[in-house]
Amino acid sequence: MTQDLSPVTRIPRTGLPPQAVVVGDPARAAAVAALLDGAEEVSYHREYRVFGGSWNRVPVTVASHGVGAPGAILLFQELADAGVRTFVRLGTAGAMKPGIGDGDLVIAEAAVRDDGVTQQLLPPEYPAVAAPEAVFALQRAAREAGVPHHRGIVWTRAAFQPGLIPLNAYDGAGLAAIEMELSALLVTASLRGLVAGGVLVVDGANADELVDEKASFSTGGYDPHREVVARGVERGAVVALEALRLLADEALV
Repeated sequence: MTQDLSPVTRIPRTGLPPQAVVVGDPARAAAVAALLDGAEEVSYHREYRVFGGSWNRVPVTVASHGVGAPGAILLFQELADAGVRTFVRLGTAGAMKPGIGDGDLVIAEAAVRDDGVTQQLLPPEYPAVAAPEAVFALQRAAREAGVPHHRGIVWTRAAFQPGLIPLNAYDGAGLAAIEMELSALLVTASLRGLVAGGVLVVDGANADELVDEKASFSTGGYDPHREVVARGVERGAVVALEALRLLADEALV
């Protein structure tokens, strides 16, 4: 019945698992769901594709939110309305400093709110911060999986292409990566008292000066369709799911 579905994403208003991995690409949602036991597609409307299943006996929702924070925040809000209490965003990002290589994971501690939507909801001084327990769970999961990973602040930016405004506003600030949706998730979670974090797979560099084909840490420019990125996404999916398990176990203690 239509009254039992959320108005924008058309997900069920109730009954979803309380832990969620959120991704941009609907095809990536299907790939992550394939790792679950008993995975079933719950809904698919516009860019919002949702699955349910379990990871090591922990019920998990996997959902896609599309490209860009204005559309993504609608999914985050409706998932929260439906009972999701713990979120991990698994996405891709461009490296913003040397030493972070293709396929590496970046675990976000916080995000710059340049997302194009939360500025219309809250004053700019309000922070976008990951839950500390989510950061620690992601770091532990990455470490135990032996996956190359880094921690740091990321830049959530609404515009994908640089345009006339150069991408140097945060030079020297030590930002780890740039992506498009995470700050909207972190703000939503903080406002609602939820747990949220993000793990991002590096798929290129945001600046030519980072490209060094001879260096072992080279990002090699922007090309998200390489095997090294695909392997990173596969590892990131396991890290995200395992972090949700750790968080669920911690909640039971």
